[in-house]
Amino acid sequence: MRWRGGRQSDNVEDYRGRRFGGPGLKLGGGAIIAVVLAWLFGVDPRLILGVMEGVQTTQVEPPPAGGVQQTGRPDDELAEFVSVVLADTEDTWTALFAERGAQYVPPKLVLFSDSVPSACGHAGASVGPFYCPADQKVYIDLGFYRELREKFQAPGDFAQAYVIAHEVGHHVQNLAGTADKVHAMQQRSSEEQSNSLSVRLELQADCYAGVWAHHADRTRQMLETGDVEEGLGAASAVGDDTIQQRARGHVVPESFTHGSAEQRMRWFNTGLTQGSLDSCDTFAAGTS
Repeated sequence: MRWRGGRQSDNVEDYRGRRFGGPGLKLGGGAIIAVVLAWLFGVDPRLILGVMEGVQTTQVEPPPAGGVQQTGRPDDELAEFVSVVLADTEDTWTALFAERGAQYVPPKLVLFSDSVPSACGHAGASVGPFYCPADQKVYIDLGFYRELREKFQAPGDFAQAYVIAHEVGHHVQNLAGTADKVHAMQQRSSEEQSNSLSVRLELQADCYAGVWAHHADRTRQMLETGDVEEGLGAASAVGDDTIQQRARGHVVPESFTHGSAEQRMRWFNTGLTQGSLDSCDTFAAGTS
């Protein structure tokens, strides 16, 4: 992936190296069940939860005393990579929103170690990369990338970029009002229906990640040979069936909350090949 020398985002907040006390992350009932199941079956809960866009909490934690350790443009290589990818998503979504007569307000991206306070609660690294709509921030402990590479066998810089682009996709859903509509529908739905809505929300974020990749390559030639395969490999690695099969030895489709490996790859590829927001309507289209 051709990222070196690219513009770095000024929307990075670096909390790495800081330690924060506080209560555990306040999760909705379904998320608590997911974490418990993850512990019972030996699965890293971050790959079940994925994002915290569905967290219901009334407590908003204040920012840590003394501010962040640094903001803007971190100078270590992996953090620099994240900053460049975030900047590229900003360029892409600013242009796409402008085409529709709207203004894109980019999210902040918070780097942290071990745990971090957010407007969705106090999150540990085990939650994994997540987007919090209450403060419009993406959170990531960069140690997740090592686990993605080693444990889940999804290596490569474009696999890492896919993770960021997926979380930014949730931010796009938040700005568009899609996330709020889905969460309101989930409150009136059965558990199975709620899971199905969650899957469609996740698949749309995958598709939006593909839309970003499409435009990053078309306008800035960022992709290299093998990058698409890396992205598809990452999407497959975090499929619900892949996780369940590894953990339990069998798959329970009605419990899916993020989509199967095939679904996640297919919708990421849809966004990648078509490059259009209209192609990402997972709620109108069948996802099976």
